[in-house]
Amino acid sequence: MIRKRILLASLLKPVSDTRLYEKIGKSLAKLPQLEIHVAGYAAPLPAAPESAGIIFHPVFSFQRLSIGRFTAQKAYWALLHKVQPAVLVVGTHELLLVSWLYAKRHRCQLVYDVQENYYLNLTTQQVYPGLLAKSMASIIRGIEKAVAPAIRHFFLAEQSYASELPFIMDRFTVLQNKYLPPSDQPAISSTREVVLQHVNPLRLLYSGTISKLYGVLEAIRFTGRLHKWVPSAELTIIGYCADQTFLQELQALIRPLPYVRLIGGNTLVPHQEILYQQRHHHVGLLPYRPHPSTFACLPTKLFEYIGNGLVVLMEENPLWAEVLRRTTAGTCLSFDQELSGQEVATLLHQVFYQTGIPEEVFWRQEEEKVQQVILALAEEG
Repeated sequence: MIRKRILLASLLKPVSDTRLYEKIGKSLAKLPQLEIHVAGYAAPLPAAPESAGIIFHPVFSFQRLSIGRFTAQKAYWALLHKVQPAVLVVGTHELLLVSWLYAKRHRCQLVYDVQENYYLNLTTQQVYPGLLAKSMASIIRGIEKAVAPAIRHFFLAEQSYASELPFIMDRFTVLQNKYLPPSDQPAISSTREVVLQHVNPLRLLYSGTISKLYGVLEAIRFTGRLHKWVPSAELTIIGYCADQTFLQELQALIRPLPYVRLIGGNTLVPHQEILYQQRHHHVGLLPYRPHPSTFACLPTKLFEYIGNGLVVLMEENPLWAEVLRRTTAGTCLSFDQELSGQEVATLLHQVFYQTGIPEEVFWRQEEEKVQQVILALAEEG
């Protein structure tokens, strides 16, 4: 049997990326009709047997702000001709034009995995000066619109993208970043109820990107307020901070706080280490600051925290509140307000996960979707 080649490609994400490799790639590798290739930024390759059946191409390696980011397109063009994929799944706007050109000249089905609303992020997050941000956003949106008619299917990491990106029409499947547990770790009991009253020490966790937007300062302040009522409360911050100036401020802030520790900060932390920490903490903090770029999104960490049975405390948001209400996995609150003794007592005595850990937070449901779409496209190619 001749297997159809599927190439999953991203410019800045490592070849071991959580979404493209661990979730989409490994899901597709289960289909004997397909041969799976993953291209991305150079990084240590996943070890067998986890990566069995997947061929890695760590072809990108450059400084994030350098000319190498543009010359990498040449290496990508060469890789496309080497692999000759029947289906090409692109995980970033930066590879869209080259991918479109290749698909136009060859028998190849093009899929765009929309992981972010780049236009909204750039125009609202104030990472770049106003005029530069608007120019970058307009260029990216222009590329997406121009290429969209040639894209056979869109994967959307968020349901909200379906309305935010009108150029995708009805050619999309929502693939949320749900939780895929490590295969080498024992499963969390799916039927247990959780009460924090007698947990000692009470371990709180902030994981992932360390930034003001995602509320790391609020996490520290909240833990400080809780620590006054629950002296055993302690906070772990684990992840990477791209803003080195802010990282220095953060390190100075937590230095006199014995109940706060930082893992990573100036270095990337393997996702497996983050998942390990989740399994050894009791409360997951998601103190995202109210912002247009995150308000309609369900954070990956939300699925991971629930999948690992953590009590989730999130900033007030109707979408997030409904998930927590439905799963009884946690509660929404205002991280800017003081904690009263009554609020702490309620948190400690409340019964969470009353019906156990819900199936809806796991990747299994998304796996079936991605397999069906790619298999159908491969048969056409």
